[in-house]
Amino acid sequence: MAMSVNTNTGAMAALQALNSTSKGLATVQSRINSGMNVSSTKDDSAAFTIAEKLRGDLGGLKAVTSSLSRAKSVTDVAVAGAEQISDVVNQMKTLAKQASDEGVDQASRDAYNKDFTALRDQITTIVNSSEFNGTNLLKASGGTVSALQSLNDTGAAAGWQADTLSVANQGLDLGGSVITVAASGNISTAAAAATMVDTLTTTQTNLATSLQTLGSASRNIDAQSAFTSKLSDAIESGIGNLVDADLAKESAKLQALQVKQQLGVQALSIANQAPQTITSLFR
Repeated sequence: MAMSVNTNTGAMAALQALNSTSKGLATVQSRINSGMNVSSTKDDSAAFTIAEKLRGDLGGLKAVTSSLSRAKSVTDVAVAGAEQISDVVNQMKTLAKQASDEGVDQASRDAYNKDFTALRDQITTIVNSSEFNGTNLLKASGGTVSALQSLNDTGAAAGWQADTLSVANQGLDLGGSVITVAASGNISTAAAAATMVDTLTTTQTNLATSLQTLGSASRNIDAQSAFTSKLSDAIESGIGNLVDADLAKESAKLQALQVKQQLGVQALSIANQAPQTITSLFR
């Protein structure tokens, strides 16, 4: 190879190698600092695009989880209220049976009736108190609750519509279709007490249906929440597999590149000194 002071081929080659090493070193340091192998579309467009879509899905699942949690709270409050009402109705039926006995004196029947009306009014109190976030599934005018259960489209003809689950209002107000006891219902006479026993028997049957509906809805929400949580974890793991850096591997690369950089600096220094040997030819 010809020797020239104008063109130092060795130095240029050494410089290119050093620049390449420095670039690789910067990339590794960036991965170590961020913990990500793909932090920009410039690193890997396909992986970055997929990861961004998955991040969008993950955000949507957070909304689903929040919606399910709200519906769960509303439903659980309603379950607690309905169970308490069921206990109250059982007590009322016991009192009605006692008051229906023809052998009971009026003073005792009046005492039974006083306890009965107190329990009757307690139903209204329980119904009115069974509210969460403005929704009351036990009060006829309390509305219903619905929640997102997935990110899927229900395929509505009008366009995109979220996939939801709903819990119907049970309407446990006095004198309604479930609690057939009137707001003025009493057991002040043996005949009224006997009639009330039949009324309360019907109410118990209706309440059993409402409790089954609410319990099933609560279990359904629990199951969907558990699935959503697992799905979120799986998606988050998938994002990590796509873009997270293997820090052990990057650490090994860092050590190697640092040594390579030091050697590159030395090689460039040696190449820069080569033209100086030409001066010895002119001595």
